[in-house]
Amino acid sequence: MKYYSSHKHPSVFLIWVVFLSPLVCCQLNYNFYDATCPNLTRIVRYNVWSAMANDTRIAASLLRLHFHDCFVIGCDGSLLLDDTSTFKGEKNALPNKNSARGFEVIDTIKSALEKACPSTVSCADIITLAAREAVYLSGGPFWYVPLGRRDATTASESEANQLPSPFEPLDNITAKFISKGLEMKDVAVLSGAHTFGFAQCFTFKPRLFNFGGSGTPDPTLDAELLKNLQKLCPNQDDSDTNLAPLDSVTTNRFDNMYYRNLVNNSGLLQSDQALLGDNRTASLVVNYSKYPLLFFKDFSASMEKLGKIGVLTGQQGEIRKNCRVVNWQPAG
Repeated sequence: MKYYSSHKHPSVFLIWVVFLSPLVCCQLNYNFYDATCPNLTRIVRYNVWSAMANDTRIAASLLRLHFHDCFVIGCDGSLLLDDTSTFKGEKNALPNKNSARGFEVIDTIKSALEKACPSTVSCADIITLAAREAVYLSGGPFWYVPLGRRDATTASESEANQLPSPFEPLDNITAKFISKGLEMKDVAVLSGAHTFGFAQCFTFKPRLFNFGGSGTPDPTLDAELLKNLQKLCPNQDDSDTNLAPLDSVTTNRFDNMYYRNLVNNSGLLQSDQALLGDNRTASLVVNYSKYPLLFFKDFSASMEKLGKIGVLTGQQGEIRKNCRVVNWQPAG
């Protein structure tokens, strides 16, 4: 590739400036709020820490919020919008209804930021930073988050209903990741988020009593884990919403135990255990089970990729004053 001197070819230089300037100004930037909201990270971290002190589950919930936001349209805060009489958001889509949580934490952070730097920080950036802090404060890796996302003024319940599901085959889940610009490796890495948090019994109960329609449990599931789960999730409808830890060993800590559990046939969700049985991901599972720092490094990289899906920048979207509603509401 040839590089041109601006002295010899001033017209060429000016053309490049004209075409590149909008791209440069509208890209995500690690220092985006340094001048306009210098206490941003401190405010987010304090409020996530405070929420975790009151609710041991909230860290995993905040990470899940970020994932569910980014996978629908993009990382634009659309998941945070409440339904109205004229608008249907994503909160009541099947993957989110009665399971997505942490909205109040985002509200608290937004309120604090509106006092510190009004109409400056987007809700989309708040979710992204809160997810990073939730992982870091739970013992996981720290990574730098490029910022400058803007908030959507719309949402998509139909697209939210297509979020990857624990009932789907690995190939289906992988196809959804690839459609977002991610790779097979990202499936294995980001699934490691299940190293903390909980799942409702209905998401894995077939493994306990009727695996693949056989009328018997999943024969690969660790016997001791099976016994414990059958007690926690008896084969009756009223146990469907009971909660089981995704990792029963270090339940609230972000570490590599998730992969060690998979190697020991103790993965809770069938979609997780399938990673060990697929030759495209099995070696990653084994390596992450042995080398926690490798998992942390790759998780950080995949999270940065996730955080760039479908972002709005520049003059796109808006900076919501309230994460639950768009700034302009029609009269009525």
